[in-house]
Amino acid sequence: MTNTKTNTANDTTTNTGTVATAVTATNAATDTATDIRTDAPLGRSAAFTILTTGYVGSTGPGVAATVSYVSDGGRHVIFDPGMVSSREDILGPLAELGLGPDDITDVVLSHHHPDNTMNVGLFGKARVHDHKVEYLGDKWTNRDAEGYELTPSLRLIRTPGHSLEDITLLAGTDSGVVAFAGDLWWHSAGPADDPVAPDREVLRASRLRVLAAADLIVPGHGGAFEAGDSVPL
Repeated sequence: MTNTKTNTANDTTTNTGTVATAVTATNAATDTATDIRTDAPLGRSAAFTILTTGYVGSTGPGVAATVSYVSDGGRHVIFDPGMVSSREDILGPLAELGLGPDDITDVVLSHHHPDNTMNVGLFGKARVHDHKVEYLGDKWTNRDAEGYELTPSLRLIRTPGHSLEDITLLAGTDSGVVAFAGDLWWHSAGPADDPVAPDREVLRASRLRVLAAADLIVPGHGGAFEAGDSVPL
């Protein structure tokens, strides 16, 4: 699948390719509607740093991903190592934390659009997680992301909306639950109507699910914002 966000006065997105019907993915948000209170991880020991804040055409000079580092229980996690103007935008802030690429144990990809995955190869020793598989070296391990825990403070949930394969990383920290949500929101302004979303109601259901579990949201291409009534649905 090819996804291109263009640098214009308005956020525009072109998506080409065939999206296979994925009943499990599209129903994930609504099937778990009665369980949203249990989505938040029980642990509260994770810590995070936003390595670089992304942008899209209307908020910056091009397209860049918001790339985050999350740590807990000996796991060093990079979330969405996507497009950036320079790899140093990722590696520089990571080095300031005393870490190099080989120290990263896990990479979580919110979905498979290139603007959110472009630099996954920087972390060759890491396990890579998506909506249904864990990849490590030449090992392919099938597992559903729904409810999968990296640690008691780090939980993956399925949140289809921007694409059918979207997942969110919920991190329990000492100040609350942080949702690394990928392009479920591009930035704090939404967009309310994502032009890429294959099903507007599935997108809204996933957004509501994340808002019910999280105190802070880290979007795919912007700065973190508080979960609240003003967040676009």
